[in-house]
Amino acid sequence: MQTVVITGGTDGLGKGLALHYLRQGAHVIAVGSTPEKGRALLAEAAALPAGRAAFVRADLTSVAATRDLVNRLTGEHPVVDKLVLCAQRYRLFGGRAVTPEGFEHSFALAYLSRYVLSHGLHDALRAAPRPVIMNVGTPGVPLGRIHWDDLQLARRYSGARATLQSFRANDLLGVAFGVRHAGGGVPYVGYNPGVVSTGMPASLPQPLRAVAKAFFTLFATSVPKAIAPMTALLDDPPGEPFTAHWQRRRLSPDGRAFDRQDALRLHDLTRDLIAA
Repeated sequence: MQTVVITGGTDGLGKGLALHYLRQGAHVIAVGSTPEKGRALLAEAAALPAGRAAFVRADLTSVAATRDLVNRLTGEHPVVDKLVLCAQRYRLFGGRAVTPEGFEHSFALAYLSRYVLSHGLHDALRAAPRPVIMNVGTPGVPLGRIHWDDLQLARRYSGARATLQSFRANDLLGVAFGVRHAGGGVPYVGYNPGVVSTGMPASLPQPLRAVAKAFFTLFATSVPKAIAPMTALLDDPPGEPFTAHWQRRRLSPDGRAFDRQDALRLHDLTRDLIAA
């Protein structure tokens, strides 16, 4: 039985992947922050005859809590076959929020948690016969940048700037992971699912919420359709240490978004940040 760990596994794409792999007979560990959504997933899973589901509540805005999650997962599951990183909560409006550990909220949730889980679960993944990490974000989108002199956006914060920086940081995370663990046999896949029909518009204020819902109704891909190319990559991952994909299209590794020196620079900065 494969072990599949999915952050954001009780909502949207994460939940769709969780139910898919449960139907395939896997042991799925869905990580989320809301017990009600966890119970709802387990109720759906109970009706499926094949797989085994578990819900783990974790605050992924906390580096300490994410490290505790890594220790729990590796203690209970010395072999992890797939790690899918979907957890995200958009904070496009409102003021800058800082976690108790002093990190800007989007940077902590959407990037630092993925950094800690990726590197922390490497050995458990390496023990699997065909492991893979998939980081779900926006590779290929030419928006946003790393604010090297102000990573926590203390001086020039906006919700959009913070969200886009976290996406660009995840592009570099995949590159750096591939370099740091070259030869480890754990391919890292950066994946852009495009516009998917999820509950994201509900987090927006009116009238933007209504506009977003109308846009999603017209143009968004359904979750079952969106996960098909994702599961194809997860079940037959590329052989290279890092690849990036926009739906079924493989992206060129060239260009600033996947710059090796920037990736290693961010890796080192991140390591020092969370060590402190």
